[in-house]
Amino acid sequence: MDVQEKERSALSDWLGLIRFSHTIFALPFAALATAMAFSAPLPGGGYPALRIRDLVGILLCMVFARSAAMAFNRLVDADIDAENPRTASRHVPAGILSRHAVWTFTLLCSVAFIGSTALFLPNVVPLVASVPVLVFLCGYSLAKRFTSAAHLWLGIALSLSPLCAWVAIRGPESILNPTDLIAPLILAASVAAWVTGFDIIYACQDADYDKDVGLNSVPAKFGVAGALKFSAGCHGVMLILLACLPIFASSVGFGWLFWVALCLIAVLVIRQHTLVKPGDLDRVNQAFFDMNAMISVALLVVGVIDCYWVK
Repeated sequence: MDVQEKERSALSDWLGLIRFSHTIFALPFAALATAMAFSAPLPGGGYPALRIRDLVGILLCMVFARSAAMAFNRLVDADIDAENPRTASRHVPAGILSRHAVWTFTLLCSVAFIGSTALFLPNVVPLVASVPVLVFLCGYSLAKRFTSAAHLWLGIALSLSPLCAWVAIRGPESILNPTDLIAPLILAASVAAWVTGFDIIYACQDADYDKDVGLNSVPAKFGVAGALKFSAGCHGVMLILLACLPIFASSVGFGWLFWVALCLIAVLVIRQHTLVKPGDLDRVNQAFFDMNAMISVALLVVGVIDCYWVK
């Protein structure tokens, strides 16, 4: 193996560790919230000033916060993953990446996340909130040890991205004016319901293992059939919340195109639930990744178009 091949291998290992491809789940919602934040008038009149460094800050914060949380998850779950046949080949238990290296990576990403929030100054809210947000994100990794609501914890963790992006763009005045937070809160709640639902589907693969070793999850507690019903309920809530967005957040400017996109998303959600059945989990990854990637990207593209070009 030559030097370039080793470098590519090392890069792919780190990207695999943090499941970089799964960034497509959260980043589009942060980007959509950013577009919404610029399209809605400020409480005092006018619109937020467009600063390139704010856009860079949102991207960097998303990448570093997610990378830190994912790396931390792989570290604290390493022993559990080693005992589970499905996850034994992951980077830390398989020895592909050392614990010391991953701890260093986690620390560097954490510091980089906190440092990136300085790009939003003089808006101090992101900097002040950076450590509590990071602690909450990493806390998800420990949740399944004591609660079956770990899926909801993950959902809320990812739902922080659109809310944080909104406040980073619009400043402290947005927090002081609760009506200005209606749009990002509805979007964040829909993300929380969506992620909770698809994480339950993903966890169905480990229902028996989690139950045997005493880990908490909805599939382990209620069985796969019950978990899939619970997941469908979460996704129903998601669709209802998205339908509330153009109604209760009219200042953002969503119109008829958003409703068309919502119908498409509903079809994708239904398709997701037809792919997985209690006795057939072979297509969990397709339901988990493909359907949800299409949902997040479709909502971003249509949302941006509807905010700025379709009236």
